Amino acid sequence: MIYREEYMKRLRAFKDSKIIKVVTGLRRSGKSTLLQMFRDELADGGVRPEQIQYINFELMKYDEVRTYRQLYDLVKEKALTDRKNYLFFDEIQQVEGWEKAINSLSLEYDADIYVTGSNAYLLSSELATLISGRYVEIKMLPLSFKEYYGYYGKSGLSREELFNNYLKYGGLPQLLSLPQDEQVINAFLSSIYDTVILKDVLNKNKLKDIDILKRVYAFLCTNVGSITSTNSVAKYIAQEAKLDKSLRPATIGNILQMLENAFIIYRAERYDVKGKEVMKSLEKYYLADTGLKNIVAGYTLENYGHSIENVVYLELLRRGYQVYVGRSGGKEIDFVAKSNEETRYFQVTETLIDKNTLEREVAPFRNTGDFYEKTIITADKTYVTNFDGIKIVNLIDFLLSPSRGEEL
Repeated sequence: MIYREEYMKRLRAFKDSKIIKVVTGLRRSGKSTLLQMFRDELADGGVRPEQIQYINFELMKYDEVRTYRQLYDLVKEKALTDRKNYLFFDEIQQVEGWEKAINSLSLEYDADIYVTGSNAYLLSSELATLISGRYVEIKMLPLSFKEYYGYYGKSGLSREELFNNYLKYGGLPQLLSLPQDEQVINAFLSSIYDTVILKDVLNKNKLKDIDILKRVYAFLCTNVGSITSTNSVAKYIAQEAKLDKSLRPATIGNILQMLENAFIIYRAERYDVKGKEVMKSLEKYYLADTGLKNIVAGYTLENYGHSIENVVYLELLRRGYQVYVGRSGGKEIDFVAKSNEETRYFQVTETLIDKNTLEREVAPFRNTGDFYEKTIITADKTYVTNFDGIKIVNLIDFLLSPSRGEEL
């Protein structure tokens, strides 16, 4: 079990407050383990067992708890009135109207509440209305390469070998407990793929056509970081599946939203650097985990560049940025990373050895008309760290570097 210190820090920041902590993310990204770690930390700090209630709605023992009234009654039975209650609810989206029970428990008891879920419906407008201003969302991703490297760093493998494994198999925490055997890992990733597609998308949305759903996901896996429109995807899939009739773009749009809601994919909107505005069409999509991408798209050289771009996108999310695809003077910037404190531009490339490639990567930066920090991230091992004021950083060095607010 790997200790997720960055997420623990976020939980600690709101400990013992009336703020409801809502941890969201892809199934098997480590949300349940995070709650276990935090419960252990509470116990080590002197919190008594009777103060803690932990309910995992994926366990058979809670199968009958499916309404907010049943949830409320279950917790109330053991709730303490003379001291603080620490309440943990894992995969709570399976309880209809759960937010009503949570809201009431928060108001009636001295309660410190933690909730996890694998679907963005968890934070519906109804929930936001009920507990407006009284919850914080903690968005959890699979392991970063820094976490992965911290676990395997003494294995005897080089940084490059470990990164290749990470890129190939992804960062789902449970992989750390498996033998480093390709067949075993592929079987595990295939089972997770089937689970998230069937349980978190198909059943949740009562979608009937699993073939179209799988084809849309496969399209995204083989076109990571490519400009995407619902029209082009609809035409491609209709042709690939040899459908008798055309596929409605609205159907594709709905499926993309379902995949996004289940935290399986992430949408990067385009951002007009000169106009300082978000463009509402032709987005790019990235996958929550490269292992789940590769189990569908395969391990190919053609996928390498897209895979490292995917890894950098997720790393920027981890560091607290809103991440867009930039558009400047008719040229594309891979990522515009924005926070309350700063805006940064990033290009991601396999190599800069060729002069034409260097010029291609630098050209979009010349049209921004501003002085925001600009960085090219490359898989090259290079002693060159600057070109015309533009930072050049090795990919692995970037991934192992300190988080936002500190120097690379």
